[in-house]
Amino acid sequence: MFFHSKKLLVFLGIVIILLIVLVYVVNLNAIPNSIILFEDSKPSLETIAGIKVKEVDSKKEDEALQISTNIDKNISNTAQRKKYNLSILGINLKTVTANIIEDRKVIPLGNIAGLKLYTEGVLVVGTSEVKDENGNIYKPYENLGIEIGDSILKINNTDIHSTEELLECVSKCKGEKINLTYRNGEKEITSNIQPIKTSENTYKLGLWVRDAAAGIGTLSFYDKLTNSIVSLGHGIQDIDTGDIVEISSGEFVTTSINNVKIGKKQNPGKIEGSIENSNKIGEIYSNTKFGVYGHIVSNEYIDLDSSKEVSIALRNEIKEGEATIISTLENGKTESYKVNIQKVFKNNNENNKSMIVKVTDKKLLQQTGGIIQGMSGSPIIQNGKLVGALTHVLVSDPTTGYGVFADLMVNELK
Repeated sequence: MFFHSKKLLVFLGIVIILLIVLVYVVNLNAIPNSIILFEDSKPSLETIAGIKVKEVDSKKEDEALQISTNIDKNISNTAQRKKYNLSILGINLKTVTANIIEDRKVIPLGNIAGLKLYTEGVLVVGTSEVKDENGNIYKPYENLGIEIGDSILKINNTDIHSTEELLECVSKCKGEKINLTYRNGEKEITSNIQPIKTSENTYKLGLWVRDAAAGIGTLSFYDKLTNSIVSLGHGIQDIDTGDIVEISSGEFVTTSINNVKIGKKQNPGKIEGSIENSNKIGEIYSNTKFGVYGHIVSNEYIDLDSSKEVSIALRNEIKEGEATIISTLENGKTESYKVNIQKVFKNNNENNKSMIVKVTDKKLLQQTGGIIQGMSGSPIIQNGKLVGALTHVLVSDPTTGYGVFADLMVNELK
């Protein structure tokens, strides 16, 4: 009997030790590998008893970098990063990198705006067979290696900026082989392709292309330090490829709201507007997964009242509970609406689904049914700070959607 009790105690002891180890492993895995901090702030890493957080002395690392690369410390990237070791009993368990951003104030906006994006070259969005003048079927692109999502940059060393320029260059070849330069990921490739003469006396490559993208969204905030306006909270994706559109330039323009379509379950609503006869607000310089960014050129159409400046909230300051969003549903009129932040994914640095937001404002629910297309980018304010911007609506529940952290949006500013 004593022998069996002893074995049971040993077994229970092993189980308890394994459970403790499991708790520590789960805790460490829950801590992100990288975080964002403002200058002079300390990391808020949720650890359990026994785990110590200590900043790594980067001075020696800087000196080693200076000697090996001859980089001036004043412009070295190490000045914008800190590292923290997590250890127990002197054993290093994990290193967390903190990207340091300047603590700043911004002006929340909420204005509706049109966005025009122009790609570098023209974007390949599809392929098709080509029938020649004799009825034979060809695929001129078949052995070229070009794929949907690639960008055509040049024809016979002539830069291509639009679909019209591409058609003109192909037409001028008169059926002779041409050199086509395209970008596939990070690679720039040049290959020969044989245009096919059709029965309509035109020459075709069998490639469907697009040279621009446009949409309507909400301006999130203005940053006076960079003279930048930020919008959407997510990037503009190509409708055919689903990829973030790589741009060469773009514009923020004024928009006229024509109609607001109320969202319903499985049928998202949207703001219907027009950007015809619009006026330029800013020049877009970047299209990223955390928003679309541009430098302002005219503040005639948006209110840049510095008295409305607020601080950016780091994610550890964001709480579950009441907040407000700023949106435009009527021409020339921005309003604040009540929402509830239901969940915060503090460790998420990978995408723009940082928090779950539910609309609670009765007026907004009557007007839109919740979150609708065109409201993406609406700034989210809590406790007097900008915590983020709306990004997506849940198709199954239009009253609920996602928001992106403001610190992620600020980190992309130029």
